[in-house]
Amino acid sequence: MKISTIANELNSLAYHGRGIIIGKSADGKRAVTAYFIMGRSENSRNRVFVAEGDAMRTKAFDESKMTDPHLIIYYPVRVLGNKTIVTNGDQTDTIYELMDKQMTFEQALRTREFEDDKPNFTPRISGIIHREKGEMNYAMSILKSAEGDDSSCERFTYAYSNPIAGRAKFIHTYNGDGNPLPSYEGEPKTLELPDVDIDALTDLIWTNLNADNKVSLFVRYIDIDSGETETRIVNKNV
Repeated sequence: MKISTIANELNSLAYHGRGIIIGKSADGKRAVTAYFIMGRSENSRNRVFVAEGDAMRTKAFDESKMTDPHLIIYYPVRVLGNKTIVTNGDQTDTIYELMDKQMTFEQALRTREFEDDKPNFTPRISGIIHREKGEMNYAMSILKSAEGDDSSCERFTYAYSNPIAGRAKFIHTYNGDGNPLPSYEGEPKTLELPDVDIDALTDLIWTNLNADNKVSLFVRYIDIDSGETETRIVNKNV
């Protein structure tokens, strides 16, 4: 299995689109997650992340320049009890609402497909962290069109029980720039999680995202025993 550093992986592409990182800290005490957005168009770049309690939402930086909130404004992060949901779209709400009705992560996502942004058909990527009795597990999902065919949806879910300390999985929407944008392929990538505090990790991720295309970054540490959290948000637009 290939294990990459965060710096090498983020520098491998100028445009990842949106990305989710989930793993366990090197000391084994915290669940770690990060979500970032990148943008090419003015509308996509005209955003900031805003904390809202234990959730996080996107918001227009300049409301007068927002031309289409569709697929742009949503809650990337919501918390349901001992579960933290992280996604690149309004499927965050779908997962939250249906899991609250005792459906599973995978069952909730079976009600959704990739985004309706022809010709890209951007994949919907999602992650969930479950913390209980001093242990954590997590899952990641990608919903994507089959070979760019909008009539066929491919669904992949990856579940990680008792994850290895100091390791994370990384999934993103695109395999680089292009027209149409090429969708992510393969399993989530394995990353080394360095033994650093949340500020150092936030700086590491933000610094290594492409300077022209990066828009916003969210990072959270969750104490596996207590559930206490630390959160950082960085916005290019300030």
